[in-house]
This record gives sequence, C-alpha cells and structure tokens, in this order.
Amino acid sequence: MVKKTAQEIDVESADWAARIDAGPLSDGQKVALEFWLAGDVRCLGAFARMQAIAAVTDRARALGQSFVPPDVSRMPSRRILLVGGTAVAATALVGIVGMGSFPTSSENYRTAKGEARVVALEDGSVLTLNTDTELDVSYSNQRRSVTLLRGEAVFDVAKNPKRPFFVAAGEVTVRVVGTSFSVSKLDASPIQILVREGIVDVSLPARPGAPSVRLLRNNKTLVQSGATGISRSAVGDTELQRSLAWLDGHLAFEGQTLEQAAAEFARYSDTKIVIADPSLAHEEIAGFYRANDPVGFAKSIAISLNAHVEVGAGKVQLSR
Repeated sequence: MVKKTAQEIDVESADWAARIDAGPLSDGQKVALEFWLAGDVRCLGAFARMQAIAAVTDRARALGQSFVPPDVSRMPSRRILLVGGTAVAATALVGIVGMGSFPTSSENYRTAKGEARVVALEDGSVLTLNTDTELDVSYSNQRRSVTLLRGEAVFDVAKNPKRPFFVAAGEVTVRVVGTSFSVSKLDASPIQILVREGIVDVSLPARPGAPSVRLLRNNKTLVQSGATGISRSAVGDTELQRSLAWLDGHLAFEGQTLEQAAAEFARYSDTKIVIADPSLAHEEIAGFYRANDPVGFAKSIAISLNAHVEVGAGKVQLSR
C-alpha cells in the first residue's frame, strides 16, 4: 500500500469536516469515517485540526470586527474549504499529531482591550481569549499546559488521555482530558472556573493538604487568593449563558448594580461610564448589551431609569 502524504491526509480531513458541518452523517458515512481514521495514525490529528479551524470560523462570525484569526503564516500551503457557504482556511500541516510522539512547542497569545481572539492549537483544541487577556501555551510529549497570566478564556479541549491538558491561573491548576470550560483571572477578583461540558479537576498545588475538587457540567468554583480549600456550586443554563455572553460579543446582567456594569464595560472600552449620582450607581439592571458599545448601553439605561445621559470626549455621563 502506498503511504499517503501529509497533504493528501489534510485534504481528506478537510472533506470530512465539510461533510460533518453540512449535516448529520449517514450510517454508511459513519462507517467510512471510522475506516478512514483507522487507516493511518496521522488522520486523527489532521481531522481534529480541521474541525478546530471550522470552530474558529463559527466564532469569528459572532465576535465581529474585534476577532483576530489564527496565525497561518508559518504553514506551508493553504486551500479554501467551503463549509456551509463559509470560506474556511484549511491548511496543510507540517507536524501531524499521531498517537506516539508529539511535537513540542511554546507560544504566547494576548488580546488588547476590546479585542477577542480564537486560537486553534496543533492538537485540535481551541482557545477563545476575551478582552485584555494573555496566556502561555506549552506542549510536550507528556502534557499540554496553559498558564493564564491575566484575563479570561474558554478552553475547548481535544480529548487525549495520554496527554492531559492543564491550565494554571494564579494558585489554581485545572486538569482535564477533553471538555469545554472557562477560566477567568481578573485583578483582585476570585479566580473562576466554569464548566460547560465534561469534567475537570481543580487543585491548589501550593497547598498539598488541600483536596482537589471535581467539577461537572454546569458547575463552577470561585477561588480567593490564599484560599485553603475549593468550594463547588451548580449553575443553571441561563446563568451559564450570561457568564459566557462575551463569546457572542455581549455582556449580560441580571441584578447587578449600574456601578458594577460600568466597571465591566471598562474592561472592553476606553470610553468611561461616569455615574454622577450615587443613588443611581446602586440601581439594579438587567439585559443583554453589546460589549463594545458603552454609549448605547448608557442611553438604554437612561431611558429605563429615567436618568439623563451626556456624551463627551472619552466618556458618557449618567445623572438624575
């Protein structure tokens, strides 16, 4: 049997990704896909990468103009894969991930204020970085490691029991095989881990006596600096959607004060929301708003709270 080239495998994996995106596979197609994956150890890594690229494009539509696409400049060749009418950059890979040895790498990714970025990693995992976020990614044969230096990110992790995925944020370490979860590390706020799918284990490596905690789907934890233990709580689907509304370019509020909302908007824009009246600052608000539109938010809130709004250079002021 003639061995396929890496480029031939990439073309085939792109075709399979396109079929899956177009709709559910038939029983015959499912058998054919399993047969194709089993035919070469390189197929699994290539297929996972193509699905990750498709996921990047889906999020790009939601993130809008602030979206920064994955860097494909160092990849040797490209072709355009039409998936459901959307042009996806499908690349020919150099270091295909097999089930034996893995390429080692180390990269730094960051976003500016008001910017979002989606990163497709070599193993098929996808990272979505929120505004003003920085993280380091380090891959070795034994493990996949990410250090969240600041900000907030969602991790969609490709499953690989032989090469577990770790995220470190301050004093907290998250271990996962394959799942979807978010981690936030914001100034003086507690570190938050929120699980969308699968299972993660959260630990405090600097405190050997502190037991790790397992989080399931719709679980979250808030870990204060200097904590000696980790608590766990359940969240409903609605709260989960509000917490991750930034993936669609929105901020969601339900019972937060106007002052808290203004602080949240400050993470995304240099246009400052100034609240001139202290009693107005403690008014509770609710709703979905564009994260990069503090002026539109202020005008909408002014109507609901019977307040006055004044737009100036670099600020928007609310008063009674």
